[in-house]
Amino acid sequence: MTTINPAQLREGQLTYLVAEDLKMAASLLYQAYHDDALLMSIFQADKPDYEKRLRAAIREELMAFWEAQQPMLGVFDGESLIGVVCLTQPGKSFGPGKYWHWRLKMLLTAGYVSTMQLLEKERLIQEIIGGDDYHMLAFIAVSPRYQQQGWGDLLVRAAQAALDEEPQSRGLAVYVTQPQHLKLFEQNGYELVQELDVGDIRGKLLFQSRGQAQEVNRAI
Repeated sequence: MTTINPAQLREGQLTYLVAEDLKMAASLLYQAYHDDALLMSIFQADKPDYEKRLRAAIREELMAFWEAQQPMLGVFDGESLIGVVCLTQPGKSFGPGKYWHWRLKMLLTAGYVSTMQLLEKERLIQEIIGGDDYHMLAFIAVSPRYQQQGWGDLLVRAAQAALDEEPQSRGLAVYVTQPQHLKLFEQNGYELVQELDVGDIRGKLLFQSRGQAQEVNRAI
C-alpha cells in the first residue's frame, strides 16, 4: 500500500477509500467521465441507456479494484469526497486476463461489445509498455466545485508515492483522452509514449519512470 505523506494533506484529508466510499467514488467518476470520448464510443452514447451502462461499468470497475485490493485514494472535505485516483499495481494488471466473474458482471451490465473493447484497450497498453512491472493509473477525478484548486496535482503526486512502496515498479502509465487530463499529467512529468487508437478514438499513452517521478517530487 502507498504511504501517504502528511505534508500532502493540506486542508483536505487524503486517505484510502473503504467500501462505504465506493458509491460516492462511482458518482464522482461518472461525472468526470460522462463526456469522455473513449467511454462514449465504447458504451455507445448514441444508443438508449448510455448513462445506465456507464454507471454500471464504473461500479463494476470499482468493485473489481476493491476485491483485488488495488490502491484507491480519495480526498475529502469533511464528509464529502472531492477527488479520487485509482491504480493497478505491478503484476496485477487487469488486462485481457481479468478474472471471470468481472467479465460475467460486465457482460451483463455493459454488453459484449463494450466489455471486449475495454479488454482490448488494456491489452494494447500492456503490449506497448511491455511487461507488467509498472503501475497503471486507471481513473482520476475531481469534483467540479473543487477544480482549479490544486487537488488534481495532489492526487497525481499521491499516485507517484506508490512507487516508493513497490521497488519492482518501473513507473506509472496512463491513457489519456481528455485535454484537461493531458495537461495535468504533462505538468507532473509524464511523457508521451505513443498515440494509441482504441476503436475510432485516438488517445495518448503517457508514462513516468521511477526516476522521473523522483525528480518531480524533489522539485516540489
